[in-house]
Amino acid sequence: MISSLKGARTGLAAVQWLFFMFTNTIVIPLTIGHAFQLPPEEIAFTMQRAFLLTGAACLLQGWLGHRLALMEGQAGLWWGVIISLCASAPSMGLSLPELGGSLAVGVMLSGAAVIVLGLLGFGSVLQRWFNSFVMFVVLTLLGAQLVFIFAKGMLGLNDSESIDPAVASLSIAIVALTLWLNIRGRGFVRNFSILIGIVAGWAAYAILFPAAETEPAASGFAWRPFVWGKPDFYQLNAGIVLMSFITGLLSLSNTVATLKAAEELYGRPTTVRQYKGSLTVTGLMYMLSGIFSLVPFATYASSIGFLQSTRITERRPFMIGACAFALFGVCPPVAQWFASMPLTIGNAVLFVAYLSMLGSALRHLEGVQFSARTIYRVALPIFVGLAWMTIPNEAWVQMPALVRPLISNGLLMGILLTLMMEWIVPWERLDA
Repeated sequence: MISSLKGARTGLAAVQWLFFMFTNTIVIPLTIGHAFQLPPEEIAFTMQRAFLLTGAACLLQGWLGHRLALMEGQAGLWWGVIISLCASAPSMGLSLPELGGSLAVGVMLSGAAVIVLGLLGFGSVLQRWFNSFVMFVVLTLLGAQLVFIFAKGMLGLNDSESIDPAVASLSIAIVALTLWLNIRGRGFVRNFSILIGIVAGWAAYAILFPAAETEPAASGFAWRPFVWGKPDFYQLNAGIVLMSFITGLLSLSNTVATLKAAEELYGRPTTVRQYKGSLTVTGLMYMLSGIFSLVPFATYASSIGFLQSTRITERRPFMIGACAFALFGVCPPVAQWFASMPLTIGNAVLFVAYLSMLGSALRHLEGVQFSARTIYRVALPIFVGLAWMTIPNEAWVQMPALVRPLISNGLLMGILLTLMMEWIVPWERLDA
C-alpha cells in the first residue's frame, strides 16, 4: 500500500514537472518564430525540436551535470536579446537571415567557450564573484523580468494590444486559486498546487472559450539546421557575433544563481564537480541551439520557486518528466495537444510559482545591515535594472547598433552594474 502511494506521488510529481517544462517552453519558439517571420509549419517543427532538446538537456543535467532537480531550458536572457535584435535588424541594415546567421555563429562560439570554462573549473571562480549581494540583485531582477512577462501573458497582451476582460478575469481567478493552494493548502494539495491550477484553468478555458484557435500541427519531424539563416562567413556581422558571445557568458549568471539558491533547498553546498558538469552541459546545449535555431539554454532560476511551491525536491520525478517531455517532441499529435493549452493559463500559474523567488533573494541578505552609503550596493543595480525594463525598445533606436542590445536590456545592465560595483567599490571599508 505504501509503495503504491509513493508510486502515485512520484507519477503525479512527474506530470507536474512535465507541465512546468511545457509552460516554460511553449511560448518561446512561438514568439521567436514570429520574430524571424518563419512559416507556420517551420514554427511547429521548431516547437518539436524545443521539446526534445529541453527534455534532453534536463536529463543530461540530472545525470551528468549538476545532478539536481533543476530545469534546463531556453534562457529568458537570451530570449529577450534575440527578440530585441530581430526588432532592430532593419535599423542596422540587416535582413533577418543575415541576423540569424551571425547569431548562430556567436551562439556556437560562446558554447565552445562555456565548455572550455566548465572543464577548467571556472564555475568556482564565478561562485566567488556571485556573493550574497550580487545574488540578491540577480534573483530579484530575474524574478521581476519573468513576472513582467507572465503578467502580460496571463492578461492576453502577447496576442493583443488590449486586455480581454473575460480572459483576464479567468487568469486572475486561476492566480487566486493557485496562490490560495500554496498559502492554505497542506500536504498533497500544496505539493501539487501547480498541477491543480493548470488542470482547473485549462478545463475552465475550454468551457468558456471553446472556439479558441491553436497553431497548426506539423506532419513528421524535421532536424533542419540554421532555419533563422545560414552562416555566411563573408557577410558575418561582427557586432552581432560579439553581442551573442557576451550574452552567452553573462547568461551563466542564471546557472550560478540557481545552483547557489539550491544549496539552501538541498542543505548542502554545490561542489566543483557539479559546476564543471553543469557548465559543460550548458555549453553543449548552446552549440546545439546555434545549429538548430533555438534560444540557447540555461539552468532556470524559476526552478527554485517551483521547488519551494511543491516541496518535492527528489530527482526521480524530474527525470521521468524530462524523459516524457523529450518523447513528446518526436510525437507530433501529443505535442500538438499540449500546444493547445491556452498560454494565458500557463502564464497565470507560472506567475504564482515565480513569486517565491523574492524569498530566495531576501534570504541572501539575512543579517545584513545597510548604512546610508552602502544601501547603494543593491539599490542602484536593482532600480536601474527595473527602470530599464520599462523603457520600450524603440527608445534606443538612435544608440549605436553594436551596443544597443546590451544597454537596452534591464537584466543585463543590472547584472553588469552589480558586478562592476563589487569589483570597484571597497564596500568593506565603507561598512567599517
